[in-house]
Amino acid sequence: MSAERSRKVTQLQSQYMQQQERNDQILKRRKRGLYRRLAVFGAAALIAVVFIAAGLIDQTVSLAEQSEQKDKLKEELQVLKKEQNLLEEEITKLNDDDYIAELARRDYFLSGENEIIFSSPDKK
Repeated sequence: MSAERSRKVTQLQSQYMQQQERNDQILKRRKRGLYRRLAVFGAAALIAVVFIAAGLIDQTVSLAEQSEQKDKLKEELQVLKKEQNLLEEEITKLNDDDYIAELARRDYFLSGENEIIFSSPDKK
């Protein structure tokens, strides 16, 4: 019986119905446009996030490399400061005549008065 009723029911072609159909179509187009705008905005936001993340990763890597380089340079600076201190001590020692005499005896086999130098063969 419902099949017979559905055949007998016809749509009214009134101005009101046409206006409602147009409004429905306009709403569908607006929704479709909204979805498209949101998709474009979302894609733009995603691209921006990717570029920002890539920049942050690049900066992090760069900072890590610079930190390692800074640590190496600090160690090198400490070594150079120790070497500078040793050289400054050597300078102060070289101003002492007794130290110079000791170096001359040791390195150049120079002798003082009434001294005899004995040279022994190397153990090599």
